[in-house]
Amino acid sequence: QVQLVESGGGLVQPGGSLRLSCAASGSIFSINTMGWYRQAPGKERELVATITSGGSLNYADSVKGRFTISREKNMVYLQMNSLKPEDTAVYYCTLRFLSRSYWGQGTQVTVSS
Repeated sequence: QVQLVESGGGLVQPGGSLRLSCAASGSIFSINTMGWYRQAPGKERELVATITSGGSLNYADSVKGRFTISREKNMVYLQMNSLKPEDTAVYYCTLRFLSRSYWGQGTQVTVSS
């Protein structure tokens, strides 16, 4: 009965910033990985960034230097700077532990002038 609640999506101009938040609740093992995936129209879902409970980071090449993932316990954030139109997608929060995966509902991020 794990639940992920996302917030922070919206419309932003190219070069702007957004901060996504995701709160996980329920019975969550202390050793886990949280992160963000995204899916743009007509494209496959792709990994954006992940962070383990130990603080290990992983970023997609396309967002390195622009996005920053962080977490506080079972809350994960994605700070998105220097946004590009190519970043437009539905962003999904993820949680993985003990061979199980959980997904948020997704939040729309649109980068357009």
